[in-house]
Amino acid sequence: MNTLPCGHPGRIGTLRLCPHLAVEEPPPSTRHLTGVGTRYDLICGLCTPAALVEVCESCADRADQESFPAGWQGEPETLLRDGELGGRWSTRPCPVRPVNDGCLAPMPGGWLALTEEGFVRIDEDDQWLLGPVELPAETYEDIRDIPDRPRRGLHTSRDGRYAAVVSDYGQFATVVDLREWLTVLDLDRDWNDNELTRFPLAFLGEGDATRVVAGTDWNRLDVFALPGGELLTDRETAAPDRGEKAPEHYLDYFQGALHVSPSERSLVVDGWAWHPVGMPTVVDVEAWLGGDIHAAERGRTITPGRDDWDQPIAWLDDTTVAVQRMGVSSDEMLDGVELYDAGTGRRTGMFAGPTGPMWGHRGLLHVAAEAGFEVWDPAAGARIGFAEGFRPTAHDPATGAFAELRNDQLRIWAAVG
Repeated sequence: MNTLPCGHPGRIGTLRLCPHLAVEEPPPSTRHLTGVGTRYDLICGLCTPAALVEVCESCADRADQESFPAGWQGEPETLLRDGELGGRWSTRPCPVRPVNDGCLAPMPGGWLALTEEGFVRIDEDDQWLLGPVELPAETYEDIRDIPDRPRRGLHTSRDGRYAAVVSDYGQFATVVDLREWLTVLDLDRDWNDNELTRFPLAFLGEGDATRVVAGTDWNRLDVFALPGGELLTDRETAAPDRGEKAPEHYLDYFQGALHVSPSERSLVVDGWAWHPVGMPTVVDVEAWLGGDIHAAERGRTITPGRDDWDQPIAWLDDTTVAVQRMGVSSDEMLDGVELYDAGTGRRTGMFAGPTGPMWGHRGLLHVAAEAGFEVWDPAAGARIGFAEGFRPTAHDPATGAFAELRNDQLRIWAAVG
């Protein structure tokens, strides 16, 4: 077997490197796009493309995972292979006006909207006001310097019994039992830099097994049983006293939006750590509720070293997480998606193009882009469907429906088959 320029025999890796990167601890590099999809080569700051050589799979993989490329050279190829979108469309008059694009959520048989008047239930034929809901007033002064923050967000449980109103980029949330019309839980995550992240909240399960996981401090998540609101994750996570070493399970991490996997065995937290870097983290919910009381403090980080957070995130399946924007440095990122293995935290792929609110459904990515609704096939890295002008703000994973409620019209597209 021939020896490669890296000094090792073996199969040739999937990308080329300059020789300075074929080492145990590679220095920072730049990604040089080849013009074919998002394929690239890696070059350190001392070299030019003339220095590129083919290396073994091990050296290529190590450099790709550990050299932390800061920027890009060249342009990616965006693959547009649009076919017939198919699916089922419906449009009807619906004079309901959500507070913002985050205030429409799925319910069995329809949708729930949060309006200035309160909760409005929407079904195929009608809509009606359920009643008002309020959150405490925000008092954290730093929020006032950021436009549009805080702002309301809406979440619903799978069976439609519970709804939560949150203060995204704010401090408070409340969970309401819609069947009994009772507030069952009031939440406060403290004021520490919460203007930088959406309020962490997600529902799990249904019926008598319904739970809600939510932020209860800037660096802490908890799970509560519903409807009683019993705390299921009691544990010690206290901050250290000034000058003292942090306790074992203290988490110096700012919790953000929660994205639950299809089976609800895991969730991704879109949070960040000082100083500051985005650190989406996978938490093993099954282990946490199964007795590993500090599983939430031992999450697995994906996209390490990335400047940005609060980006669209979606689960493709129970093992693959899609995160929008490609790259590390916020001022040099490219539009597109990076794919990560939730079990190992390793990047498994990327493709150029998607930008905007994003949902995973049946292995495909659905994006509400500025020009319209896009369907992407991650396996091919290509857009395979497009509907101009349709920009949904809510998705029902149970039915595959996507909904847009604007200008007194409710427009829905649902995948079929």
